[in-house]
Amino acid sequence: MRIFLLPLLLFAALSLAAQNPPAAEPPQSPSKPEVVRYRATIDTVKYVYGVAPAVAHLHSGNILDANSLDCFGNAIRRPGDTLALVKGDNPLTGPFFIDGAEPGDTLAVRILDLQVDGDQGLGALGPGFGALNETNYTAMLHPPFPEKIWFYPIDHAGNTATFQALDSNYKVKIPLHPFLGCIGVAPANGEARSSIVPAEFGGNMDASEVSVGNTLYLPVNVSGGLLYFGDGHAAMGDGEVAGSAVEVPMRARLQIEIVKGKRTGWPRFENEKEIMAVGIYRPVDDALRIAFTELVAWIHADYGLSELDAYELLSKVAKIHLTEMVDPNYVIVASIEKKYLPTKK
Repeated sequence: MRIFLLPLLLFAALSLAAQNPPAAEPPQSPSKPEVVRYRATIDTVKYVYGVAPAVAHLHSGNILDANSLDCFGNAIRRPGDTLALVKGDNPLTGPFFIDGAEPGDTLAVRILDLQVDGDQGLGALGPGFGALNETNYTAMLHPPFPEKIWFYPIDHAGNTATFQALDSNYKVKIPLHPFLGCIGVAPANGEARSSIVPAEFGGNMDASEVSVGNTLYLPVNVSGGLLYFGDGHAAMGDGEVAGSAVEVPMRARLQIEIVKGKRTGWPRFENEKEIMAVGIYRPVDDALRIAFTELVAWIHADYGLSELDAYELLSKVAKIHLTEMVDPNYVIVASIEKKYLPTKK
């Protein structure tokens, strides 16, 4: 009996299994990038780009969630406060060590989110600073402009800052475009550079392109890259001619990735529609030449056009942005829309 029952039991079991298959395992959701959080204070900020102990480590693909102080170190809070309260210009959050980044690599910094971290911004005139002011290197017959400070109420709901004239009752709302005025890595050759200087390592580029939706590419000059950022801007005109934007503290979310074995000589930007190359130097025509030389090289390497064809095409459709003309070096961003380019190789 047992011999005849065994096939029947097996058949019944198989039939039941076919009618009631085991429940499928839920699909595995892709792992979310690790978020590294850091809070900067006036006691932890730096005033140079250079080799220094890291405040935190990140792996390629991690998201950095951190804050920055305004360019005055959050020292000026109310009418009557003066620039004498400021400990140093452009305090920097960082440096952040990116594990695995080595000289010859590139850091890709995706700007995920920027939020103005407060309810007011500042603008200021100070002796020796500004495109129309006397400096040590730009002699003028007139005396330096007097110190003046403007306060800009921030309307988060309306996404505006309000300009209030000091010498009249005139007011006007300015749309917000948050970006980081300072972002860069440790320079090459063991240098330490002031937080007011832009150069090959990035730095005080005052580029509104450091905004949400764009990716910034920076050269890696030392192990870990050592990324810094700061100098949040709520809005700024081209050139930053008076020497300041709407200066604000900022909360930033940045995703950092390492591009191994591919080096960029100067900062670059990219988004879905454009590629942008940065040139930084004085005089401004040399900054422009650097930017366009870099853009020609990028188009040749990644899109396959010859250098002279790229040069000719840029002469017809390129755009230039003078981000600032008040810092020790001037900054030009040259760009081309991807719709004018061949398919990327």
